[in-house]
Amino acid sequence: ACLNIGGFSNISFKENGKRIAFDICPVNIVLNHFAKQLGKEYDENGDFARSGLINDHLLSSLNSIDYYQQNPPKSLGMEWVSEHIFPEFKNENPSTILATFTEHAAVQIANIFNQYQIKKVLFTGGGTCNSYLIERIKSKTQTEIIIPDKELIDFKEALIFAFMGVLRMQNENNVLSSATGSSHDHCSGILV
Repeated sequence: ACLNIGGFSNISFKENGKRIAFDICPVNIVLNHFAKQLGKEYDENGDFARSGLINDHLLSSLNSIDYYQQNPPKSLGMEWVSEHIFPEFKNENPSTILATFTEHAAVQIANIFNQYQIKKVLFTGGGTCNSYLIERIKSKTQTEIIIPDKELIDFKEALIFAFMGVLRMQNENNVLSSATGSSHDHCSGILV
């Protein structure tokens, strides 16, 4: 499987001969928001989260959000975070939020690995540099986590979108119904 940890974590893997892809949960879109309240652009290495205290009640509430019980295909966006995530943080300090939300993301990501019995996962995206998040994921699964060199971590998603563009230029399918929920595979994008 391939996991990208950016603003949102998303995964892609084969199941019964079909490519499945979906968003697992928000990650950096939330962590960066609260790191900024502590004077940093992001929680480098997860240091704020590591030093914070997990609020078990808040963690339980986050983990019970309906989205996590839905079957793929499914996707998330900023509007969803504003409606379902940010309201959970009333009266919590940023350190507690970072610790709790990092644990939440680790739980949700590991749950997918375990649910789909994924043996190996290639991690990419900026969140892969959050060593505390990676530690927390590893503690919850037997899945082998592969962390490539920094170039692949930083640019895999850009390469994939470039490949989708090449497929569009060749008028070949670049969108899979198994990932989007559309009625059929299709070629998407606009050439200018």
